[in-house]
Amino acid sequence: MKVLQTILLSLSLYCSGIKLQAQAIAVDDTKNALELVNLLTNNSSCLQITNPKVQGDAFVPGKNSYGVFTNNSANFPFQSGIVLSTWSSTESVGPFVKNLGGGSNSWLGDPDLDQALNIKSINATYLEFDFIPLTNSISFNYLFASNEYQEDFPCRYSDGFAFLIKEKGSTAAYQNLAVIPNTTIPISSTNIHPAITFVDLNGIQKSCPASNESYFGQFNTSPTNNSPINYAGQTKVFNASTNVIAGNTYHIKLVIGDDAVNYFDSAIFIESASFNSIINLGTDKLLATNNAICFGEDYIIDTKLPANYTYKWYKDNVLLPTETSPAYTVKTTGTYKLEVTLNPSGCTVSNQIKVEYTPEIVLNNTTLIQCDTNGDSKAVFDLTKTDNQIKNNNSNLSAVSYFENLTDAKAGTNAILNTTNYTNKSANQVLIAKVSNNFNCSNYAELTLQLSNAIIPNQSPIITCDDNAIQDGFREFNLNNEVSPQIVNGLPNGLNVVYYPSMATADTQSNPLPNLFTNNIPNQQTIYARIINGTDCYGITPVILEVKTFAPANFQEENIALCSSTSMDLAVNTGFSSYLWNTGATTNSITITTPGDYFVTVTNAYNCEATKKFHVVKSEIAAITMVETTNFSGNKNTATINYTGFGNYEFSIDGNYYQDSPEFLNIAAGSYFAYARDKNGCGVSAPFRFYVLDYPHYFTPNGDGFNDFWTIKNLSQLPHATISIFNRYGKLLKEFNSSNLSWNGTFNNYALPADDYWFHLIFEDGKNIKGHFSLKR
Repeated sequence: MKVLQTILLSLSLYCSGIKLQAQAIAVDDTKNALELVNLLTNNSSCLQITNPKVQGDAFVPGKNSYGVFTNNSANFPFQSGIVLSTWSSTESVGPFVKNLGGGSNSWLGDPDLDQALNIKSINATYLEFDFIPLTNSISFNYLFASNEYQEDFPCRYSDGFAFLIKEKGSTAAYQNLAVIPNTTIPISSTNIHPAITFVDLNGIQKSCPASNESYFGQFNTSPTNNSPINYAGQTKVFNASTNVIAGNTYHIKLVIGDDAVNYFDSAIFIESASFNSIINLGTDKLLATNNAICFGEDYIIDTKLPANYTYKWYKDNVLLPTETSPAYTVKTTGTYKLEVTLNPSGCTVSNQIKVEYTPEIVLNNTTLIQCDTNGDSKAVFDLTKTDNQIKNNNSNLSAVSYFENLTDAKAGTNAILNTTNYTNKSANQVLIAKVSNNFNCSNYAELTLQLSNAIIPNQSPIITCDDNAIQDGFREFNLNNEVSPQIVNGLPNGLNVVYYPSMATADTQSNPLPNLFTNNIPNQQTIYARIINGTDCYGITPVILEVKTFAPANFQEENIALCSSTSMDLAVNTGFSSYLWNTGATTNSITITTPGDYFVTVTNAYNCEATKKFHVVKSEIAAITMVETTNFSGNKNTATINYTGFGNYEFSIDGNYYQDSPEFLNIAAGSYFAYARDKNGCGVSAPFRFYVLDYPHYFTPNGDGFNDFWTIKNLSQLPHATISIFNRYGKLLKEFNSSNLSWNGTFNNYALPADDYWFHLIFEDGKNIKGHFSLKR
């Protein structure tokens, strides 16, 4: 409701002026009610008009708030029509000049308008009349214009108008035709406007959001707009229409009024000759608008008009000469036109409608066969297995819904919910499958549930050997290759087999086993083979998988030595089903004379195999080639035996104690025999004599027969050597060789005193050993 604050604000904005010369509408406010109605209907004989009445401003001398207008401007959508306003209708002539408007507080509102819009109106103008339509629909074109399309007014309040219709004499409420399309929202400046930004009395900028902006026409407030009408803004053109019953009498009231106070007026402009009795054939049925008719369905265009009218039906502009009734049944895509002569008035009206059909939903009836494992004529079916077959693999169709009868399927009630686990109610039960397309069209197919009681022979166990290195009773089975051939043997061609861990999972087809399956129960496990024909169950049978372990005793690999120029037997236990050596022999033992790798594979009664390997290496008596020694080192003398031969040897320098290493440490000077003995028992090498040398660190040449000479033992057994003896001053005292290996402590037959003396030992190969010793007396 307009408030005093708003009025004061508007007064402050009021400015007067002279209307610019512009191409504006012309308004004649002298027409009476009948003339106004005749202008609206163009005197059409398709309507029978009675009791026209118009009422509005009675307080401005010589002026009416209603009239007819004409227009030559391209800026206004109607060339002529009637105008109903809340001030003098001639004030509607443009261009727009901002003003407070007209009217009078003594000019009352309209109770029908108040009831329809829930307002308190003032300065109301209405045109009303009775009419009898001869068709099934009426229609007229209009727009709403208002000076309330200023400032922040659209955010808060608006004048109201309504096009009210009902059957004459009815006690029902009026129907308002002046509403936003496809809603019940009245057309007004508050309900149709763009976003509004304004400054309030406190200088604060505010705004309100747009409302149904797509129906707003334009503002006329710009000084350069040169609007043909004197209103601040206007909506786009609307069409008011409603279905009626031909021959019934209706009352219509076109009414507008200010809301509460008489400032800032509004008007409705109704196009001349647009109030028509028309044929409503309904909206076009198009694929593009998603309301096409479903394939195979009939679509009835029913005008519900009297049978005594003359009807001409056309399809795609071709007359259908036999179709002369008020209704036509459409069966195929086309543009359908109807021309009707409204007898006896002679008025002719026509209209057309385009009807398109959706593509056909092609479905397949199918059968699902499940195994009756216990003979009770019941089984658990997975209905979804047939989805793609029913839909012809058309992924553009909806999911399949299943029903127990066609009535429920068409009504969309009592759908089967447990589609993957459905128990049939009877043998050969027929279900209904329902599928829809993107246009919400449906088609139906039959799904027959059959039971299979095929007899499958009892299966012999699938016995196989544990062929893994570890004999634990587990083995990988290739079920398709190792089990399926036995199961389908003797059955019809084309069957497939799927395996499951239990009868329950085979029944429900859940948790199938992989083709490469390793038993998870050692040695023996029962699995269940579901035999299928396509997607249907042919039968279910248990299959025992047995894994036989075979680990003979003493079958570990052996390493064996064979002495040169000898033979030996290789053998495994008796009692196996077969033997096969890599030599080709088929006995439990063979005799060999040469080293190498030998193996034998044995089988047991289940044809399980085990293989024993023998690695035979050559072994022989060693030949000692030399003994390397370190001499003159006291308790650190060593000897290393060099040898040739194939074998695993141990060594000795006394013929009693043997060691693995050919090197002997901490050897006293002396004469020794070296031996190499084959650990594999092939024998001992010939003894090899060697010497370890050392020199005495003192001697006592006192003639007592003990330690009277300084000499190097066993030196004569070595290559030729020369020894030189010196005193502490380097004087050569004695020189001798391997043939004369001792010194008695004299020089020129003169006994030398007790002292330390030095020697040089030089071998033929140039090796030089130096040392010293003591002469004691």
